Parts: sequence; C-alpha cells; structure tokens
Amino acid sequence: MKKKLLLEISVEASEAAVAAERGGADRIELCNDLSVAGLTPQVELLRLVRQQIQIPIFVMIRPRAGDFVYSPAEFAQMKKSIAAARHAGSSGLVLGILNPDHTVDLDRTRELVELAQPLPVTFHRAFDECTDLSQALEHVVRTGASRILTSSGAATAPQGAGKIEMLVAAAGGRITIVPGAGINAGNILQLAAATRAQEFHSGLSSVLPHGQTDYLRFEKEVRAMVKLLSTLTSE
Repeated sequence: MKKKLLLEISVEASEAAVAAERGGADRIELCNDLSVAGLTPQVELLRLVRQQIQIPIFVMIRPRAGDFVYSPAEFAQMKKSIAAARHAGSSGLVLGILNPDHTVDLDRTRELVELAQPLPVTFHRAFDECTDLSQALEHVVRTGASRILTSSGAATAPQGAGKIEMLVAAAGGRITIVPGAGINAGNILQLAAATRAQEFHSGLSSVLPHGQTDYLRFEKEVRAMVKLLSTLTSE
C-alpha cells in the first residue's frame, strides 16, 4: 500500500504555525526558544495555536537547555508539563531522558510515555547523544515511544543519511524514524531516497532564523518541501 510521506515543522510562534499549515505541513512541533533546540512552550501558546490550526500539534517537553540528564525536580516538572499539554489540546509529545553514561534512561522515559497515553511520544534528538545508536534504538522501542527524531549523530540529517537508513531498517516498522536537522527544499528529495524514511522534520532555521518574522517566506519554503514530497510515496 502506498503511503504519503509526512512533513513536521517545528515552530515557536503562532504565526509560524499558521504559516506552516498554510504551506501544507502535516504536523507541528511546538516549542519555546528554538535557538537552544526547543524548550517546553507556555500552555497559553499551545491553546492559542490549537485555536488557529487544524493539523496535529506535538509539544516539546524539555525543562531547560543543555544536557538531557534530569534531576528529580526536573523530572517532576516534565510530568506536570505533560499533564498540562494534554489538557490544553496537544496531539502528541516530544521528549527524551538520558543517563549520565549517554544511554537512554529507560525507566523514566517509559514512565513519561505511559503518562502521555493515549498521545504518541517522539523521542527527540537526545537520541543522537547516545554512544551506541543501535542499543539506543532498542531501548527507545522498549519505552513505548512511537517515533525517534534523529540525524544519527551527524550535524545534519543529510550528512547522517547513511546511518539513518540503517536505523530505518533496524527499526523494522516497530518505531518510526524521523530524520531531522538541516532539511530543506534543496535536499529533502535526496534524503528521502537515501533513507527510505516516511516522515521528515524541519525547523527551517535558515529561512526563519530565531526571532525573525518573515512568515511568508517560511510558508513558501514549507510549500516547496511538501510539493517535493508529494512526488514520492513509500510502500
């Protein structure tokens, strides 16, 4: 059966979310402060965006910038943020916790995934900081998460395309591998062909840098990416 390839766009403002939907994006990742790769957004922003767009909104659950090894107080904060996001209309959640030895914190991540139910969870690019990505893949599968957002440890997804393809193959349909980082209209077709991924993630920071407001240009680039993906389907 042929399946449409999906595009998720990360945003930190309601105007960007609206522009992404107009451009044809399939899903939004809603964050605060994309300059540090995204933090938990305010509930008020989620409510506003939920009123303005119809496509799914996945909410970042990340209490601070920096590493992904969290204290008990930070873990408690993440749990509160999940409950708040669910209540405010989130369609899914994006999170990740590591141990100090750069392995997946299996128990605490699983606890958050269970708390999020029935909403799906994406394990974000904390995955890329794991020393052994094959082991990390198996651990994330065991948490019950639905997706892994990754560049396979490379600076950008196109640079890590070979390893991403291996992760897609190793996942074997048990979890969705979502390439992310450095993806734009100039490389998304090549990346799709190289990785055989079915979903893609882009923040388009080169088109809409943090703090900028050229949402028409942003919408145009999203539309270009969607149009390119529409020429492809996956089995």
